[in-house]
Amino acid sequence: MDEQPSCRGGAELVLNLESNSSISINYDPKFGPHDDLFLLEVDEKLLPDILQQRVTFRGQPDEEAVICTSSKTYAVKFVGNSNTVFLIPPTNSSILNGNSDNEKETVVGSVLKVAPGNMELVEVAPKLDKLKSLLKESPYRPEGNLEMDELEVEELDEGNLGLFPWEDLVERIQASDEELRAGLQALSAVKINGSWGIVDEEYMNNLLTVLLHLSVSEGWSLSALKEDEVVGLMEAHGYQSKLVLHCLEMYGSKVSKDVNEGHFWMLDEKRVCVHFARAILRGGKRKMESFMEQWALKIPQGMHGSFDMLEGEVLVERLGVETWVHAFSVSSLSSIPAERFLMLFRERQKWEWKDLEPYIKDLRVPGLSSEGLLLKYTRRTQPTKDSEPVFTAR
Repeated sequence: MDEQPSCRGGAELVLNLESNSSISINYDPKFGPHDDLFLLEVDEKLLPDILQQRVTFRGQPDEEAVICTSSKTYAVKFVGNSNTVFLIPPTNSSILNGNSDNEKETVVGSVLKVAPGNMELVEVAPKLDKLKSLLKESPYRPEGNLEMDELEVEELDEGNLGLFPWEDLVERIQASDEELRAGLQALSAVKINGSWGIVDEEYMNNLLTVLLHLSVSEGWSLSALKEDEVVGLMEAHGYQSKLVLHCLEMYGSKVSKDVNEGHFWMLDEKRVCVHFARAILRGGKRKMESFMEQWALKIPQGMHGSFDMLEGEVLVERLGVETWVHAFSVSSLSSIPAERFLMLFRERQKWEWKDLEPYIKDLRVPGLSSEGLLLKYTRRTQPTKDSEPVFTAR
């Protein structure tokens, strides 16, 4: 009887295979479907993160999984193979056997699984709409002392307090840590003892109003508010220092630090003016003249409101000889392009470019420009060469 050839081999055998050469293959004794094994195609720039385990899968059971690095989010897409792909595992054993007695020698690749396809990673925008919905549906309403100890923080009732631990947000939101922090900043969220939330709108309005009244009575300059003095007096009026500083961050910025007198803040004219415009329009649609008059009365002395400040915040509607304005904030719209354009065309069937631009310029889709988004989701018409282009739904 002829002696059977030796049959050993692994992934190294295939990787080291020279051109114009071939090998035999067989099925490994452990061959099977192995549903827990997947092929993942990775860009070279991502490979170090993968190999050093600096990536995480994120998503709830009812969501499509994404992979996150420290700064980016990637969708995981399955791509089927048109050809048969064999999965051959690596081995540490010798892949060649033979001896001087002319025994038969066979080089074999041992197939563990036939792969129907592989997973691809495609960079996508972080899914922050869920973060916005989560925090805005349950705003933080300050009650009592905010200086809680660690035990109290662990026992926070999210539904009542509107504060969410960082670890909870990481588990729920499909975004990298860096993108999640940027999303919290864009939403003007406040961090209290490691948990995050959006402060109740009415509370923040009252806090800002009291601060502005005090600036008048105390003779403070809105461009040089002394931090210690502002916080101390606001605390005397019942406001926690943490939220006073949050208010200064929301509506202003630090301008300097004096060695003897501490930090100084300057309130931002546009942010303060937009705040009061929003407050007025929460009551509904207003005639332009009435809105502008009331707005001028609300704006602090020394500041000047311009309608240009409200780009992306309000829409103008002409009914006969009258002009009306109503709130329509870009911050209330979805960050998903398809949903964003659906909401825009639900509001208006036709958009002139000067009105549409403020509502799409913040959209970020990896690999797709603003022009590409317009081509994908809108139809552009321009009756005459000199007329304003008009966009309708595609």
